[in-house]
Amino acid sequence: MNFSDLAVGQEIGTRTLEINRVDLIKYAGASGDFNPIHWNDRFAREVELPGVIAHGMFTMGAAVQLVTDWINDPSAVLSYGTRFTKPVPVTDLAGEPGAVVAIVGVIGALDTEASTARVDLTVTLDGQKVLVKAQATVRVA
Repeated sequence: MNFSDLAVGQEIGTRTLEINRVDLIKYAGASGDFNPIHWNDRFAREVELPGVIAHGMFTMGAAVQLVTDWINDPSAVLSYGTRFTKPVPVTDLAGEPGAVVAIVGVIGALDTEASTARVDLTVTLDGQKVLVKAQATVRVA
């Protein structure tokens, strides 16, 4: 990929992320985050959530995978940040994903001098943004 081939507003790709309860269990084990809001429906409802929700960092990390796949070099991601706006409820329906998150990446800005691109991610569940200001800055060779 060449920097000169990029343009502000250019879509870098889309992805659908299907999340199920097993994904949350695996993430909890890897991250050490065993908060019961991520595995216990009763507890999650008691703290006024709609039920079990995905870990925010799981959603954030899964979303940026679109960028690393596009740039084809995880070390080219110089920075990445977001704000969490809505939880991602993950239902427990046999044989079906508990949540389906849509991810779209678009070039938001280019820095010719630094050869970097800011990729803006739109991350939604049922048409509602679950992350806002999800932006990754990548070095483009």
